[in-house]
Amino acid sequence: MPLRDLFRGGKQRKKRIVAIGLDGVPYTYIQQLFRAGELPNFRAIAGEGALAQMDTTLPNVSSVAWASFMTGQNPGKHNIYGFVDRQPGTLKTFIPTSRTMRSPALWELLSAAGKRVFAMNVPVTYPSRQVNGIVVGCFLSPSVEKAAPNAEIAQSLKRLNYCVDADPLRARADKDSFLPHLDEVFERRIATMRHFWQQEPWDFFMVHIMETDRLHHFFWQEMEQGHAKYAPAFLDFYKRVDAVLGEVRSWLDEDTKLVILSDHGFCTIKQEVYVNTWLHDAGYLDYAVEQPKSLADMASSSVAYSLDPGRIFLNVRGREPQGRVEPGAEYERLRREIAEAALGMTDPATGESMVERVYTREELYQGPYAETGADLVLAMRDGYDPKGPFGKPQLTFKGSSLVGMHTTPDALLYIQGLRGVEQRPHITDVAPTLLDLLEVPTPKDMDGRSLVAQKSLAHSH
Repeated sequence: MPLRDLFRGGKQRKKRIVAIGLDGVPYTYIQQLFRAGELPNFRAIAGEGALAQMDTTLPNVSSVAWASFMTGQNPGKHNIYGFVDRQPGTLKTFIPTSRTMRSPALWELLSAAGKRVFAMNVPVTYPSRQVNGIVVGCFLSPSVEKAAPNAEIAQSLKRLNYCVDADPLRARADKDSFLPHLDEVFERRIATMRHFWQQEPWDFFMVHIMETDRLHHFFWQEMEQGHAKYAPAFLDFYKRVDAVLGEVRSWLDEDTKLVILSDHGFCTIKQEVYVNTWLHDAGYLDYAVEQPKSLADMASSSVAYSLDPGRIFLNVRGREPQGRVEPGAEYERLRREIAEAALGMTDPATGESMVERVYTREELYQGPYAETGADLVLAMRDGYDPKGPFGKPQLTFKGSSLVGMHTTPDALLYIQGLRGVEQRPHITDVAPTLLDLLEVPTPKDMDGRSLVAQKSLAHSH
């Protein structure tokens, strides 16, 4: 029996959705490859629905963006603000996981509506939550066993030689050996996808490909420069992804829609920007030790500090353990002052402005956990990657093994069977759209709106 005919049930035909997450794949790069005649499968798929450029979260970090995708909410409601977040009331930091997320994920909402789900490797799904189906945890999973929701699935993953994530240390040590390693991780993930597609009955099936993000971080600059060895290897990886998209398309029946999305765009890094160095040089940040290494080394005389990427917190009395800034008028005055000063941050080498815009917490975050968010968030110009280390002597640095950085306005969204995207979608619109397509009610506290319900996106015939 062909794969596309599996699990039709023989009774009333059910609507189903397959979603493929392509981490960090820019809409503009896909269009560039289309114009060059590449990605024949994706081009054919694009002709069957709506492919649009999509806005994402700020910060444009995978943990934040995918949490907003799966909840349909801004961080003020789901409570994930970065890859590393601050423990309220302390100067300690931690890596947020699914335990940090305060809202139900898309697959939990579908499960509650009686739908059966499968999701694999979507960021912020470790540890796996209880669903009607299977969730295989993300790159944060410490092992294959820990990524699995139970021992039976763990055995299946081990049998399939599943790999949680590519090892970035390999890329830092030897780019040449990293490429075949990345291919191997990708092939194991796709083999696992094929296995569960055939073995599991499902109404919603999602696989997230993190390997594209890893490729971009270490090879984006070489791709743009047309490097003799790495540019062809970069394109070859995209061809492998395209082959998988074609394979998935061949499995679909008329009751199953394909959705493809990414969480942010990418560009080449011009400079890493050390925001704490800027705060220190501007007189807003002091250190209690000569060689500061962490937030714990901040002096109580400090006015502000920064965490990755470009998040600035004021040292507020009653909020931070050694807070200095008084809430109210002084807080507002200093916040305005720092925001205005940050707009004047320039590249020491070129004089180019590095900051596009500075957002306040209230502009970005609304909800019961909004107070946890940064007081200011820097939206950088493309190429300037804001970093949060302490004690760096210089404002900017170029020379890291990381050559690609995330961008905010260049994610992509494709929905099969829909057409006419006139208004730019936001990543929070995806969950309500998928719920709508599966005829499941959308919770009222979602920030996103279904694209199906908008006049700008109509069913194609």
